[in-house]
Formats: sequence, structure tokens, C-alpha cells
Amino acid sequence: MTELLPDHAPDTESPALPPLGPDSVTWRFFGDWRGMLMGLWSGSMQNMHPKLAAGVWDHSDFFGERWERLMRSLYPISGVVFDQTPETGRQVRDYHLTIKGTMDDGGRYHALDPDVFYWAHATFWYGNIRCAEAFGPPISEADKRALFDESKNWYAAYGISMRPCPDTYEEFLEYWEHMCTRVLRDHDAVRTVLDITSLPAPPWARAWLPNWLWRRQVVVIQRVFQWITTGLYDEPVREMMGLTWTAKDQRRFRLFGRAVNAAIGLLPPRYRRHPRARDADDRLTGRVAVDAPLLETPTRNLPSGAERDNPIHYCPVHTSRRANLPWQRDEVND
Repeated sequence: MTELLPDHAPDTESPALPPLGPDSVTWRFFGDWRGMLMGLWSGSMQNMHPKLAAGVWDHSDFFGERWERLMRSLYPISGVVFDQTPETGRQVRDYHLTIKGTMDDGGRYHALDPDVFYWAHATFWYGNIRCAEAFGPPISEADKRALFDESKNWYAAYGISMRPCPDTYEEFLEYWEHMCTRVLRDHDAVRTVLDITSLPAPPWARAWLPNWLWRRQVVVIQRVFQWITTGLYDEPVREMMGLTWTAKDQRRFRLFGRAVNAAIGLLPPRYRRHPRARDADDRLTGRVAVDAPLLETPTRNLPSGAERDNPIHYCPVHTSRRANLPWQRDEVND
């Protein structure tokens, strides 16, 4: 195993917490396609942590295959919640074993630094609240507190020190404010995440969307997602990034969120969910055998060439037990 600093070693002392189940609030809010509107928010907020940004900038191929990385990462990240086994969390943790280095100021970083790893986790679980507040479904204060309590079980699945975890929801909000006002920084990794104008069309659309047409519309898509992401940011983050947000923007943002919630509500509940989340639902209902192989990302999302053997990537050998079914060919239609 790669040599780790003492505080970055896998946690063997914290008590094990049970995996989240179908009765949890997290199962109800996580895995919804509305979360795709949070993509630039999640990626940029994570990269605002100086150490996390350094690791991404030095080690990740994210900027060379952003669509594929995003689409395939949804599977193991969702699986930490929905697979109901600690094994998925350990696998996600171990993708980060070799990601370490020295920052521009001479400080050291490691992806398994608990403070760094918890920050990334915080953007995922707290993103559920941000998403529900902005795009629905309506969320109560009780559900917010339940999501926080359950986020500890979720984080424990990684097997990393629980030291950074706040004890209460109120303490977490203080932690979040502290991060937004005192710790987070602008970085080239942040700006690169926010700029999608140089991206090719998504893998699932390349067969039918001409490149020239994508190039014409991606500038508009960029403006829309930049506006959405600005609306999701806390005000201190907007100020740090030099972004403006007016009362008129906020009114439009609320209307946009209501429209998103109404549109999603027209879909059958099954098709509001990401494939890995829906796969978990299928095991509960008997649509899929409980002991069937986990649903993995389609082949088109896998790393290319030598990168497939790089241990920092999630790259299952068998990409899907149902690869020949039409709905499995396209995440959007799943």
C-alpha cells in the first residue's frame, strides 16, 4: 500500500455505523436527476479547497475527459449510499491512495487527509439540501437535520477518520460558513470546472448531435449553468469569485426552481432516479435479484487507453449486466 501520513491512514478506531437503508431520508433525496443541475456547483466548491484543488490539478485526468469522469463517478458515489455494503465506500477511498504532493506554498497535501476528504463529502450530502431548496422536492427542517445525522453513516462507509465531522447540524452550519469565509480559495481548477465551452458533446449524445450544432449551443448552455451555479453559491463565495447576484436574479431563480420541480414531477418516480439508485430500488421490489451484480457505468464512460489501468479511476471490468437493454444505453433515458 502507498505510504500514508499517520492521520491519513484508513480509520480502524472509529465505531462502525450501519449503512443507510431505504427508510432513510438520504435515500429519498439523493440519486435524483435534479442533482445534475448541481454539477458545476459541486465540482467548483470541492476545488475551492486549496489542498483538494492541488490534488485535482496535479493528478486528475478530469479536465481531459470531464463528461466521462462525471458520468462514471455517479455510480460508485451513489453506491456508497445505495449498495448497503461498506465495500463500495472502501473502494472509493482507495482510488485516492496515491494522490499526494506538494503545494505551491510548500505545504503537503494528500487526498485522504480527513479535512480534505470530509470537505468533498460535505458538498455531496449538503448538496441534497441545496438541491431541494432550489429545485425541489420541498424539504423540511426535520429532514435537513436527518440528512445531517445520516451523513455521518455515509461518511463512515469510507473508513476515514471521523475527526472532522461536526457533532450537530448547527455545528455543521458553522463549519460550512467557516469554510466559505475563511478557507475556500479561487483556483485555476475552479475556473476550469466552471468553463464548459471547450467540452465536446456528452458521450450519450455524440451519435446523433452534430459537433457543429453542439458548438453553437454550448455557449448558451455555459451561460445558463453559470447562472444556476451562481445562484447556488453562498454570498461569500460569490464575492470571492467576483460574481454578482441581484434581487431580480433571485426571483428568476426561484421561478426556475419551481419549473424544474414541476417538470420532474411529470416523470414516473422510477425515472427520476439515477441508475444506481434505481437499481437499489429494484432489488427491494424484486425487479432485480438481491444478489445480482451491481449495475455499473456503460462502456462509453470508461477511461481510455492506459488510463484504464490507473488505480485512481473507477473502471469496472464488466460494465453492465444489462448492457443490451435500450434504457441502459443512455443515462438520460434511464
